[in-house]
Amino acid sequence: MLPTTINNPTNDEQQLNISIFNELCQQKNEENTYPLAQSIENSIPIYTGKDLRLSFKSDMTQDYKNEFTHIFKEGPGVIVIKDFFNNKNDIDHMSHIFDELLKQQGKGAGDHFAKDGKNGRIWNVFEKSAMYDSSSFIQYYKNPLLQMVAQSWLGPNYQVTTQLNVIYPQGKAQQPHRDFHLGFQENEEIKRYPLHMQKMSQYLTLQGGIAHVDIPLDAGPTQLLPFSHQYDLGYLAWRDPLFIEYFKEHYVQLPLNKGDALFFNPALFHAGGENKTTNINRNVNLIQVSSAFSKPMETVDLYKIVLNIYPELLDLYQKNLLSGLALDSILTASCDAYSFPTNLDTDSPIGSLAPKTVKELTLEALTKNWDLLTFKYKLLAHQQNRQS
Repeated sequence: MLPTTINNPTNDEQQLNISIFNELCQQKNEENTYPLAQSIENSIPIYTGKDLRLSFKSDMTQDYKNEFTHIFKEGPGVIVIKDFFNNKNDIDHMSHIFDELLKQQGKGAGDHFAKDGKNGRIWNVFEKSAMYDSSSFIQYYKNPLLQMVAQSWLGPNYQVTTQLNVIYPQGKAQQPHRDFHLGFQENEEIKRYPLHMQKMSQYLTLQGGIAHVDIPLDAGPTQLLPFSHQYDLGYLAWRDPLFIEYFKEHYVQLPLNKGDALFFNPALFHAGGENKTTNINRNVNLIQVSSAFSKPMETVDLYKIVLNIYPELLDLYQKNLLSGLALDSILTASCDAYSFPTNLDTDSPIGSLAPKTVKELTLEALTKNWDLLTFKYKLLAHQQNRQS
């Protein structure tokens, strides 16, 4: 059994140990390690969207979730799903929205881990796309595979945030890093958190990316270091020159086709790759899914989103074009599906331990065929009742 716990009473960079890191990162997956995977490449399990969609009919969904959980926690920390979107029109429609939003705002306000102006970035493209085109937003985020993967790591009632990242031709790679929460803090701040809280951070979010164009190796697919999330001091290590150099010598990449997706533990060392092409804008919709128990990175006005998309939701629901897993997936993504925090004086739970969520209110509206004005009145009352 490899050592994954480090005696670290001082919680200091002086405790960093590249030998232990190397031992963890040298682990390998055999072909039969994850029997539900279609293949394993560079220690990364590859799944197909077709198989995952069939699992909804064969009672194997939980088997896949269990396998994903093991991968994210005790395995290489990353999966790839081919044809995450089986309908590429959903990708194309959202790509058009991204293009229009980029025209409106320009390249954006930079990137956490790359030089300004080298990448295009749309922050909170989740909310912006919902307000721009509710129909395309619903078709995109009702994908039940997103819910399947998110629940495998975070359980129910998660919150979705997304950011578009474009690495333009000749754009350089990002610096290797870990992600939110502690990946976005300086080391002096990280050291204020005891080690068990640093380790806990990885359980609060799930990172992912959906390819909106074909991304061959020379276009810079995400650089990944399998098993690196298992290093306990990784949030202090990723800025260290020894660990940066190790990453550059050992990272792996997998080409992606339009509609493919990858998901990974946020503690995995990774970086957007270098785009060596002259003609490919490497467009990836970055997904950060937050646990119900976690503060998400971006402020998203879910009340505004669900009110804007409600007419389209109601129309699809009345025509029996939105039900089951797809309905639950889009409601979880577009609504606050968790009861807290709230004002328990005015939003008291009635008949249960927790107050009604926006997701539950929206489902009630659809099943009772509320018109937009009725839903708006109920929704605004719900929002007011939750305020201090």
